[in-house]
Amino acid sequence: MKKQYNIILLLIFGGMTLLTSCEKDFLDRAPLSSITPEAYLQDESQLSAYAIERYGTLPTHWQWSFGTFEIDNNTDNMAAFGYDNKYAPGQWKVGQTGGDWNFGNIYQTNYFLQTVIPRWEAGEITGNPTNVEHYIGEIYFFRAWEYFQKVIALGDFPIVTTTLESDAQTLIEASKRQPRTEVVRFIISDLDKAIELMLSTSPDGNQNRLNKASAQLLKSRVTLYEGTWLKYFKNTAFVPNGPSWPGAEKDYNQGYQFQAGSIDAEIDWLLDQSMDASAKVADSYELVPNNGILKQSTNDPDNPYFDMFSAVDMSGFSEVLLWRRYDNGLGISHNVPVYASRGNHGVGLTRGMVDNYLMENGLPIYAAGSGYQGDDYISDVRENRDGRLQLFLKEPGQINTLFESPLGTHCNEIETIPEITNTNVEQGYSTGYSIRKGLNYNADQCANGGGFTGAIVFRATEAYLNYMEASYERNGTIDGKATSYWRAIRNRAGVDPDFQKTIANTQMQREAENDWGAYSAGQLIDPTLYNIRRERRSELLAEGLRWMDLKRWRALDQLITEPYHIEGFKLWGPMQEWYTDSQLTYGTASSGVSSPALSEYLRPYEKNGNELVYGGYSWTMAHYLNPIAAEHFLITSEGENVSTSPIYQNPGWSTDANTPPADL
Repeated sequence: MKKQYNIILLLIFGGMTLLTSCEKDFLDRAPLSSITPEAYLQDESQLSAYAIERYGTLPTHWQWSFGTFEIDNNTDNMAAFGYDNKYAPGQWKVGQTGGDWNFGNIYQTNYFLQTVIPRWEAGEITGNPTNVEHYIGEIYFFRAWEYFQKVIALGDFPIVTTTLESDAQTLIEASKRQPRTEVVRFIISDLDKAIELMLSTSPDGNQNRLNKASAQLLKSRVTLYEGTWLKYFKNTAFVPNGPSWPGAEKDYNQGYQFQAGSIDAEIDWLLDQSMDASAKVADSYELVPNNGILKQSTNDPDNPYFDMFSAVDMSGFSEVLLWRRYDNGLGISHNVPVYASRGNHGVGLTRGMVDNYLMENGLPIYAAGSGYQGDDYISDVRENRDGRLQLFLKEPGQINTLFESPLGTHCNEIETIPEITNTNVEQGYSTGYSIRKGLNYNADQCANGGGFTGAIVFRATEAYLNYMEASYERNGTIDGKATSYWRAIRNRAGVDPDFQKTIANTQMQREAENDWGAYSAGQLIDPTLYNIRRERRSELLAEGLRWMDLKRWRALDQLITEPYHIEGFKLWGPMQEWYTDSQLTYGTASSGVSSPALSEYLRPYEKNGNELVYGGYSWTMAHYLNPIAAEHFLITSEGENVSTSPIYQNPGWSTDANTPPADL
């Protein structure tokens, strides 16, 4: 049995998809190339080309729209037509194969580093020495990036730094999971190398390649993630040495000690690291200005802040650290502008997201004197609100296209009444609230699948937010630097910069109705920390960080006992007049909308009673980490006795395939 698993082990650690008996073992080979391994990675251009291939692992707005595909969609921020099974306990089950336990991208970075570093240190790499160092720094960054994705998904994970011998015992030994804190320390070490080696301005000069600030920003993100994870999961099975931590079952983890001496000291060290790294970025990059104008006429001035998210060339925007270029002529395109003029590929904003935005005067919508106009119409919702909501929440009648082009075959020139009963993702609106982020007014972006606007990967505003949060979590106060960052963000958003006024008027029980981030470990947090989280939510809307934040804050425990109803706009009010009686059917197996007896607000997942989340989104603790697929235990065990595998399963999950987690 062990022999037949050797091939599978090679697949896991080598990241290949095919292995034949006549080929040299993959783990002994360089990546496929017409250049022989001995001649490859010898000069600057080859290092550059190898690093470029790694850029495909970084996030983007994907192909369709802002906020889709497991980043902001399927959270309290955004909702698609279909719900996510992770909110229906018992439906998410251990896979038989696949999953996050893979090493293909890690292998690629390890091959480069173990090949290039000795040559570099020996002075054998030809080309511009500064550029050579930069490309090496890029690969350290990409290895750190890959390991961070493993920490987010799985927590503890093996640290593999070289390509491995192809014998099974070596690979099984390398499967030992290291405590998540050790993995994070390893990530930080790689990022420190990247920061040291990379240039302040990337060699291309257009922000399409990584630079030093990108690595500093990622370091601030990683350390904030782990610092807050350890804080909120302390004394649980989800941290090393916590009660019932599954890592303690393995001999190789016996006697583990945090490098800082204790979990509290580790938290402090991580938050200090986040503050330091984020300040280096925030102090070096100014925010792009926002003139508050939503362009609705060719005579209206451009708004740099709005345009930053949909420009073809993003190199001129001060806070953009890295962006992805598209080129329709080369067939590298997407459909974001088309869907930004419609229902955002069927992913809408939730009522909770919309209600969470402040008023221009800095007050929550429920506060006395806020000036809130209600939500009978979308136009009312937008009035006197945070400038970001005014810019990015669409309402019927607004103009989506200002510059005509024969390419604009799929333009929706005027925003229509939300098509809430149209379940075609290309045209439908899941919640009635649709986002404008990513809209470009030029019709040449509206060829079907022919959009070529850029996509932001990293922007410096996150560093401002990371510092604000890390410093408060570390010291319990808003220091001078955090104050200046917070005011800068609110001034840019068109919100009264007096955040203390907001804090004083915040009612946490009311905020809990709108925002999962009002909680950590099932308890309401204090108003100051909450408003730091609110600012992050408002600024980073649909940019791919919400799910990560909710996990590290441990912000879903309350759903275990109090299910949460995902809602959209206020359908059962004056806006129902937008639709015919035949569209507004409810109470049947083919209902088009949810019943007014449930709520005045549209509930996209509670239309007919057959949905597994009809009673609201629920949660189970095991879902904070992904399960490891069953095959990985089998192929690293003796005689298929999974207890002999060096791998251990995540808390609550079984090692048996097709099994839901147990309650913790």
